[in-house]
Amino acid sequence: MNFRKLLMVVGCLFASIMLVRADDWLGFRGPGGLGIAKDKGLPVSWGEGKNVAWKTALPGPGSSSPIVVGNKIFVTCYSGYAEDRDNPGDIKKLMRHVVCVDRAGGKIVWKRDISAVQPEHECGTFLNLHGYASSTPVSDGKSVFVFLGISGVVAFDLDGKELWKTSVGKGTNSWGTGTSPIVYKDLVIINASVESGSLVALNKKTGDEVWRAKDISQSWSTPVLAKVGGRTELVVSGSKKILGFEPDTGKELWHADSFDWYVCPTVTAHNGVVYALQNSTCVAVKAGGKGDVTKSHTLWQKDFGNTVTSPTFHEGHIYWAGPVATCLNAADGKVVYKERLKPDGSTFYAAPVLGDGKIYYVSRTNGTYVVAASPKFGQLAHNTLDNSVFNASPAVSNSQLFLRSDRFLYCIATEK
Repeated sequence: MNFRKLLMVVGCLFASIMLVRADDWLGFRGPGGLGIAKDKGLPVSWGEGKNVAWKTALPGPGSSSPIVVGNKIFVTCYSGYAEDRDNPGDIKKLMRHVVCVDRAGGKIVWKRDISAVQPEHECGTFLNLHGYASSTPVSDGKSVFVFLGISGVVAFDLDGKELWKTSVGKGTNSWGTGTSPIVYKDLVIINASVESGSLVALNKKTGDEVWRAKDISQSWSTPVLAKVGGRTELVVSGSKKILGFEPDTGKELWHADSFDWYVCPTVTAHNGVVYALQNSTCVAVKAGGKGDVTKSHTLWQKDFGNTVTSPTFHEGHIYWAGPVATCLNAADGKVVYKERLKPDGSTFYAAPVLGDGKIYYVSRTNGTYVVAASPKFGQLAHNTLDNSVFNASPAVSNSQLFLRSDRFLYCIATEK
């Protein structure tokens, strides 16, 4: 009888742990990289002194989004160079930081400093917009993996012990680097287009290279794992085309010639269809093809899009904002609405996050707009915090929003 009780207790504890883990936000745009949260009770409005559970000063600026692993939040920053754009200082003093924050109260638990490999590209017009810490970390629940451009990919355990570090290329660009790593099985996969013109898969336990897919040009787009029937495809937007790969081997499966220049937005996927944006294009491509599928698998293509922010799928519609809030019918690409957010004049780098019937659009300098997740446009709120720059997408966990600016990390939660 005691043994049965013990089993019941262990089972309950295991279920509790699994419930917490299911609520984690482990990488850029959360589960599947789709920007969709299952949480309920998400806050609608907030500001200084309202629905702000805590606010933590960060050790430097950055554009990477926070991730949530259990009771810990991870984010990257930089310091030592280009903190003041008008007086950048000595680039040899550039330092990256991996920061672990206690989600309960916002206290910094640990910080690890990583010296920049040189020669790094000096700050300028484009790099000034987002800086030197723009890649969101990713976790498998046991380790945290960060991508730092030519300074490499670094793995830590959750307590801050460095596990391995490896290079994925030595190239730099005046626009900097900004793609985020993803985890697939025992692999960490990075779009190292800037650094080596490649997708690179590393063994997540050792950092050893497992495969490399070349000819990924002018791409600042984070890869996404798309479910196609009973298999998984690795999809990424590159200059000129959208590409599908076999994620275990890096073998190219298909490509669709959709674009005509560099690309930043990350694709979103639903039921085997990939939706992608570029600065002057939005397109829907059916995944699961072979070879050149431009004509056979392109479902629709429109001559408008977005330069930086990414789309989100919800109940048969595609949403994004930049600066106009846009909703398309996912089946045919027809415009359902294009509406100006109020107050207008905002620009957006952050990808939207959808949850609890709401879409959260974080602008760079003019606050967060909360819009109904509905084909009928409805702006629910406009929320502002400090006067710094917000380039990061929100993380969502346990009905809380985690927002980061280039100065602070915020926990936003409905007051009870």
